[in-house]
Amino acid sequence: MSELLEEHNIKDLYAGVRGLAVKVLNRVERSDSYLEKLLDNEMRTTDLSGPDKALLYEIVHGVIRWMGRLDWILNGFYKGQFSKAIPNLKNGLRVALYQILFLERIPDDAAVNEAVEFVKKLQGQKPADLTNAILRNIIRSKNAIRYPDPEEDLIGYFAAYYSHPSWLVKRYVSRFGREDAEKLLIANNEKPYLTLRMNALKTNPEEFKVLLGSVNLKYLTGKYLPEFFQLQNLTNITAWEYYAKGYFNIQDESAGLACRLLKVTEGSRILDLCAAPGGKTAYLASLIRDRGEIVAIDKYESRLNLLKKNNERLGLTCIKPISVDALEFNDSEFDFVLADVPCTGTGTLSKKPDIKWKKDIFDIRNMNLLQLQLLIKASELVKVGGAVVYSTCSLEPEENFEIVKKFLDTHPNFKLENASDILPAELVDENGCIQTLPHVHKMDGAFAARLVRNN
Repeated sequence: MSELLEEHNIKDLYAGVRGLAVKVLNRVERSDSYLEKLLDNEMRTTDLSGPDKALLYEIVHGVIRWMGRLDWILNGFYKGQFSKAIPNLKNGLRVALYQILFLERIPDDAAVNEAVEFVKKLQGQKPADLTNAILRNIIRSKNAIRYPDPEEDLIGYFAAYYSHPSWLVKRYVSRFGREDAEKLLIANNEKPYLTLRMNALKTNPEEFKVLLGSVNLKYLTGKYLPEFFQLQNLTNITAWEYYAKGYFNIQDESAGLACRLLKVTEGSRILDLCAAPGGKTAYLASLIRDRGEIVAIDKYESRLNLLKKNNERLGLTCIKPISVDALEFNDSEFDFVLADVPCTGTGTLSKKPDIKWKKDIFDIRNMNLLQLQLLIKASELVKVGGAVVYSTCSLEPEENFEIVKKFLDTHPNFKLENASDILPAELVDENGCIQTLPHVHKMDGAFAARLVRNN
C-alpha cells in the first residue's frame, strides 16, 4: 500500500510535461539506463496527449543534446558549483533554460514561472527564489553570454558551445582538423531524421512512394541504397497501418551498408553473431528473399523477443533465433557471418545524445578486447571461401580498423577485401573499409570491413 502511495505522490510531484522531463533527466543522470529506455517507459505509463508526448521528447532530448552549453551558462550565473546542485533544481533549471534558448514558441516568462512553481513544490521557497533569480538574470543577459575564446582555448570553446565532452572534442580536432571537427560537432547536434527501410518482400519502391505520398509524408530516397527513405517531417510512424502490415522497418541507411557489404546470396546459411534488436537481421533476410537460413544469436532472451516480434510483423520465416553467449556458440560452418559488435556508438550521437555524457575514453579501451574476441569467434564459424563482415556504429579507430588490423596480423588465412568493389567509393576509407561520417554522408557514423577466408 505504501509503495502505491509513494508512486502516486511521485506522479503528482512530477506532473505535467516539464515535471516528467525533470524526472527522466534525474534518472538518466543517476542510473546506467539509457535515455530511450527511460523515455519509452514514461510515454507508455502516462496518459499524455500526442502533442505533449512530442514536447516531452523534444525537451528531454534537447536538454541532453545541449547539456554542455546549458551547464556552461548556468555555471556562470549559479553561486557555487552548479554540478553539485540538488538534482531537481539542476534539471529544473536546465529544462527552463533549454526552452528559453531553443524553443521560440514557448514565452520566456512561461518557462521561468513553470520552473519556479516546480522547484517550489519539490524543494521549497528558497530554491524557488534562486531559480527565479538565475533565470531572469540569464534572460536579461541573453545576448551577452560569453564562451571560452576559440583563439585561446579551442577545445574549451567547442566543448561549451557545441555541447560535447572535452575528451571527445580533443580527439576529433586532432583527427579531422578544426574545420571538419566543427562540422562533425554541428552534425551530432542536429535533430535526427527518421529513416525507413522498405520491406522488399511486401512492396517495391514505386508502390512505397505512392503510399508515403498518400499520407503526405515527404521523403528523400536513400543516397546509396534504394530501399531506404529519409522522412522530412516528424511523425508517429508506428501508428501508420503499413507499419503493422510489415511494409517497412525504422532503420538508418548507414545500418544497411554492413549488410550489403556481406554480399549474401539466396539459399545461403548466414550467422548474425550479435543480432538483437534485429534490424540488420531483417535486412539480410530481405536481401536473400527469405530463402535460406539466418541464425540470429543474442545473450538475452528479452532482446531476442523483440527480434522475433519484428520478424513476424515483417513476414520473415528464414530467421532462427538462439539465446546464447556469442563467445560460447558452436555450430557447423556458415557461408556468411555478420559480427555487428557492441561499441561506444559515437556515430549515433544525433539520435542518442546521452552516449556522449555516459561514455569516456576508458569505455573505448574496455570494449576492444570483447570486439576482437567476437571477430575471432566469427572467423571460426565461417567456411573456407566465405566472408565475415565486422561492423560498428562508432567513429573511433580503436574500435574499427585497429581491431581488423590486430585480427589480420594473427589470421593470415583471411584477406581484407576492398569495400569499393561492392559499394560507392565515397563511403570507403583509405584502408578499404566502409566509414560513414555524419557531417560528410548525412547519416549515422558506421564502420564495416569485409574479410574473406582463403583457407
